[in-house]
Amino acid sequence: MQPPPVFEALPFAGLLLSIALFPMLAPRIWHRWLGVIVLAWSLLFLVPLAVHDGPRAAFTEAWSALLTEYLPFVTVLLALYATTGGILIRGGPGGTPASNTAWLAAGTLLAGVIGTTGASMVLIRPLLRANAHRAQKIPIVVALILLVGNAGGALSPLGDPPLYIGFLQGVPFFWPLRHLALPLAVFTLPLLLGFYLLDRRLSRGEVPPAPHPPFRLRGRGNIALIAIINVAVLGQAVWHPGTLRVFGADIAGERLAASLLFLAIAWLASVTTPRAVREANLFEWAPMVEIATLFPAIFITITPVLGLLAAASAGPLSPGLNFWGTGLASAFLDNAPTYLIFFREASGEGLPPDTALTAISAGAVLFGGLSYIGNAPNMMIRTIAARSGVRMPGFFGYIARAALALIPALVLVWVVFFR
Repeated sequence: MQPPPVFEALPFAGLLLSIALFPMLAPRIWHRWLGVIVLAWSLLFLVPLAVHDGPRAAFTEAWSALLTEYLPFVTVLLALYATTGGILIRGGPGGTPASNTAWLAAGTLLAGVIGTTGASMVLIRPLLRANAHRAQKIPIVVALILLVGNAGGALSPLGDPPLYIGFLQGVPFFWPLRHLALPLAVFTLPLLLGFYLLDRRLSRGEVPPAPHPPFRLRGRGNIALIAIINVAVLGQAVWHPGTLRVFGADIAGERLAASLLFLAIAWLASVTTPRAVREANLFEWAPMVEIATLFPAIFITITPVLGLLAAASAGPLSPGLNFWGTGLASAFLDNAPTYLIFFREASGEGLPPDTALTAISAGAVLFGGLSYIGNAPNMMIRTIAARSGVRMPGFFGYIARAALALIPALVLVWVVFFR
């Protein structure tokens, strides 16, 4: 199959530049006209396609991306966002370097159970409240993105979309725990130590935190809803009612059913969560609205980029190339299809060898914090932090900060496991 022409990837590149530059250079225009901007880039991809292949082909391309990729993606995010927004932690993080580090470590483990999005949304607000007295909050938010929003998803198919894709392809449920636990430890421990030392230095001379109340948890009903979400995610691997055709595009019946269930869970969480809990969490729908507005254009315009990536990665690769190739692509593209491209190139018939699969899986998960668009929780965490008064860095400023922390840890993982 011939790779697509390079110029077809230009709308996606323009969309990435818009995400990078508009919030920094023209934030008011970005927030006010976000829908128009992403629609313009989508049309810049679809209109030439309609001229060349006909309007029906362009419609099918866009609708298929929205139905089969965007709908399952956004509905599970919406369900997790709505349910975790109704979980209120009082006490908990004490706002000291030691307690911040301990909660980041706990959140990294929690992400393997309830997913990176769920764990991030549970912890971001308590951490911000506990550190309200701190002048330097950016390192805390960046560490949360790197560890809880990304790396913590390495231990189970529930943790991160790429590993769930692998589960659907036949990778055993406990395979990530057996093969990625050591790479995760080698990656995480230096980051936690580095964060603790940096946070301790930044906290010197600042006002000490006020005494915090004993740990209290509200929203146990929402925890039950999160458990239902996890069961529904796993259920898609064992229940296959067949394929449905909806306005010319095919979608697996289990994915459509799960999407409808996630919408129902989001609605149930929104109407049953007490207003006082949401107000105490400073809960807003704006971060979810931004994600829901931005990602249709990403899924529509990313297709030729993935085609070019598949052509470039054709043939077997060494573990090191699988690790760096999957990782760097995942940092700026959707990590689920990126994982699947490298997975298929390495698999031949059946599953890839453990060495190749470990490298691909580690790359897809660990590199996700390198940019705001490397994984869905990244942008949600950034938006919540910014709306809470944290002056988050712009797109390139964040990459520079994240790279300083990530590259030494990634090189260490490469040297120990994939060189």
